[in-house]
Amino acid sequence: MAIVATAMLSACRNDMHVQPKILPLSHSDFFQDGRGSRTPPPGTIARGQLRDDTYLYTGMMSGKPGNVMPFPATREVLERGRERFDIYCAPCHSRLGDGNGMIVQRGFRRPPSFHEPRLRQAPLGHFYDVMTNGFGAMPDYAAQVNAQDRWAIAAYIRALQFSQNAPANVVPAGQPMPSPTVQAPSTPTLPPGAAPGVPERKK
Repeated sequence: MAIVATAMLSACRNDMHVQPKILPLSHSDFFQDGRGSRTPPPGTIARGQLRDDTYLYTGMMSGKPGNVMPFPATREVLERGRERFDIYCAPCHSRLGDGNGMIVQRGFRRPPSFHEPRLRQAPLGHFYDVMTNGFGAMPDYAAQVNAQDRWAIAAYIRALQFSQNAPANVVPAGQPMPSPTVQAPSTPTLPPGAAPGVPERKK
C-alpha cells in the first residue's frame, strides 16, 4: 500500500516550472484578443519610477534651466560629484574642466571649457539637462548616471569653475590662478550647504 500511495502522490506533483501561468507576451485563451500580456491602465507608474519632483528629474523651471540645487550641496555631495565627474566627464573634459581630456588628446572632438564666460554663467540646470539629454557631439548619460549623481556633478562643475576663477582675496598665498596643474584641486572644506556659487532651492 505504501508503494502505491507514493506512486499516486508523485503523479500529483506540480513544480513551479510547470505551474499554470501566463508567460510574458505569450498566447492566452482567457482574453478575447488572445494576448497574455495586458496594456497597463492609463497613469500606471512602475515601481521606483514615481517622479513627482519635476525639477529634480528635468532641471527645468517654467521651461528654462534652473539655477538652484534640488538638495543641499554638502561636502559629501561635492565629493560624490567629483568622483562621478572623474569617471564619466574627465576623459573628454579633463579633470580641470578645460576640455583637454585624454580622449581629446587622442583625436576626439574637443568640448568647450567649463571656464569660458558662457559656461561660467550657465545655470546648473543646463549642465543637468546636457547630461540627461546630450548636446551636440556629447551623448546623454542618463543610463550611466542617476539623477542625484547628475546634480552632484553639476554642483562639482560649479565648484571647479570657482576654483579656477576665484577672487584674489580667497586664493591661498602663493597659489597661481588659474591652477597650472593637470590635476583637479582638492574639494574645499565647506560647511553643509555652503558650496561656492551653488545655490540651494528654497523649500
